[in-house]
Amino acid sequence: MMVTTHAAAGLLLAVPVATRAPELAVPAVAGALVGGVLPDFDLFVGVHRRTLHFPVYYTLAGVLAAIVAFAAPTPLSVALALCLLSAGLHSISDWFGAGEELRPWERTSPRAVYVHPLRRWLRPKYVVRYDGAPEDFLLTVALAAPAAYVFDGGVRLVVVVGVLLALAYTVFRKRVPDVLGI
Repeated sequence: MMVTTHAAAGLLLAVPVATRAPELAVPAVAGALVGGVLPDFDLFVGVHRRTLHFPVYYTLAGVLAAIVAFAAPTPLSVALALCLLSAGLHSISDWFGAGEELRPWERTSPRAVYVHPLRRWLRPKYVVRYDGAPEDFLLTVALAAPAAYVFDGGVRLVVVVGVLLALAYTVFRKRVPDVLGI
């Protein structure tokens, strides 16, 4: 899935926080966005979908952090909980997409995401055929819509820009490996 889809999914987690506790909306959004994109930094260091993708650990830590944030809601506790939950959601949702190859529509990789406690890779499920597929773009729009409705100002602008970037990436996705000469 596209990083914009992961960011939109994270923002979806921030929507109930913002509606229930508006004073914590900014840390919720910040944590959700950081967690939504954080796992994909392993594109630049280590092995993609292994080095910074932790579907089990982020999720467990996120649930614990959410319990703490619910019991003692502070900007830091909320931001940390949303960051970890969003990173966990990102890591898990990559399992439902394609493999981690450059041309995922060719389905040449049996590796979707690594599960560290099991010490093995999960096979891609292809619910979303590949990052930048039309259904990935539609998922981005659907996940971003509640945030675009609930938030205003800078957050709404980030959502709209994210959707526009997702659209551009979707239009050009299959050309990216050729343009990069890969």
